[in-house]
Amino acid sequence: MACLRHELAPMRPISTTAAPNPVAAYSQGAEAGGVVYTAGQLGFDAGGGTFPSDIESQTLNALTNIRAIVEAAGCRVEDIVKVNVFLTDMAHFDAMNEVYKRFFGGHKPARSTVGVAALPRPGALVEIDAIAAK
Repeated sequence: MACLRHELAPMRPISTTAAPNPVAAYSQGAEAGGVVYTAGQLGFDAGGGTFPSDIESQTLNALTNIRAIVEAAGCRVEDIVKVNVFLTDMAHFDAMNEVYKRFFGGHKPARSTVGVAALPRPGALVEIDAIAAK
């Protein structure tokens, strides 16, 4: 028996060259039923190879990557309804939050922010994912 979600809205992978390639076996994003889910985005530099040393630059890079993915799916930043932020050091919260506020402006999606022991790549200080609704 097929899953009802699959019958109504099969998953469509999202891919863009405007964001770094995934670091493992997953898609940059996926859409199903008019909802776009991004994979967690690390704060890689524009080339996707290294990390800036500061949380502000990494946060902006991760959010810029998210914007590229949701735009590749036909959405805008204003369509983002939920964001998850993972920080390796909660002492970075205020600096991350300032960049986040500037990026989203008056748009305020629901958000969770949690501290984690580590992220998948050495030097990563933040990982962010998002959900957007078409």
